Amino acid sequence: MSYEVSLTKDAERDLEEIYFYIAERDSRASANHILERLVQATDALRSSPDRGSYVSELRSLGISEYRQIFFKPYRLIYRVHEKQVIVYVVVDGRRDMGSLLARRLLGA
Repeated sequence: MSYEVSLTKDAERDLEEIYFYIAERDSRASANHILERLVQATDALRSSPDRGSYVSELRSLGISEYRQIFFKPYRLIYRVHEKQVIVYVVVDGRRDMGSLLARRLLGA
C-alpha cells in the first residue's frame, strides 16, 4: 500500500532552517547531505508510515495520533490519516520538545 506524503508549511520551514543552520556552521555539502537524508526518511513513510513510534511527550497527555521517526538528532513528527501522511515537525530532538509541540500541534 502506498501513502501520499505531504509536509505542512511549518515542516517545510523547519527543513529550510536546518539546511541554513548547517550550511552556515559547517558547509553546504554537509547541509545538502543532511537535507537529502531527511527527505529520504520522509519518502520512506510512503510505504511504511506505521513503523514510527508514538511521540512520548504527547502520549503522556493522552494523545496518540502522532508518530515519529528519527534521523539522529532529528525527529520527524507526523500523523497518518487514511492514505495520507502529514509531516508536521522536523526538528533537532535536543530542543525543548514540550513547548514546541504544544505550540505547533496543540495550538497552545
